[in-house]
Amino acid sequence: MGQEQAQISTVDPVWDAIKAEGQDIITAEPAMAGVVYGAVLHHKTLESALAYRIAQKLASGDMTESVVNEVCVEAYAMDSTLGEAARADIGAILDRDPACHRSIQPLLYFKGFLAVQAHRVAHWLWGQGRKDMAYFAQMRSSEVFGIDIHPGATIGKGLMIDHAHSIVIGETAVVGDNVSMLHSVTLGGTGKEDQDRHPKIGNGVLLGAGAKVLGNIQIGHCSRVAAGSVVLRDVPPNKTVAGVPAKVVGEAGCDQPSNEMDHSLRNSVG
Repeated sequence: MGQEQAQISTVDPVWDAIKAEGQDIITAEPAMAGVVYGAVLHHKTLESALAYRIAQKLASGDMTESVVNEVCVEAYAMDSTLGEAARADIGAILDRDPACHRSIQPLLYFKGFLAVQAHRVAHWLWGQGRKDMAYFAQMRSSEVFGIDIHPGATIGKGLMIDHAHSIVIGETAVVGDNVSMLHSVTLGGTGKEDQDRHPKIGNGVLLGAGAKVLGNIQIGHCSRVAAGSVVLRDVPPNKTVAGVPAKVVGEAGCDQPSNEMDHSLRNSVG
């Protein structure tokens, strides 16, 4: 029984798919062999590959790739939820982004995915009291990916950030599970007091491009925020809000807006 459990524990469909897709890439495009071997096929686990990719991106003249890699390896070894969340994020992207056709694409090419994984490591460091290392990861992520997520922010699993440019998420923000957001979303604070001052985003929420959600407000589960909206008040669950300032304009239009990725208002406005 113990041997059967050990075999089951080694099954990793996401990682197996990524490795198989890596071999396909090399067959179709031999010039990519160095990239694929370095990022995927030289590694035994997804966690090892993620540590390598994050270190590649965050290393600088101030901190070598080997040091960053060591920190990431430690984080993944100490907290198994980091790898679990990464797998959920890959599944979310593959399911919701029509431009993503393979599990390997986020790991190799999608800066939104890589920035979120770097944040997850930074958030772990923040929780360990290693705030300067967490700040360094935030700084480099912002410089490299154009995405600024404070290491204190709490991010759920199954997050899909499409296009992933100019995302800003503040220190006390909380993002639930299975959330989708597009570029230029801001989850910002109000005032300058050191307090709980950022939004709380429920599960299954869809945040349209350029949406600004400001202050310690609640965005209810499975709601939609239309592109370009400025949200200053709580949003009830299963509603669509739009405008500046945003107002409820109807129902969410479906049970899971973050999965459907429908940004039109035709199913919401009466």
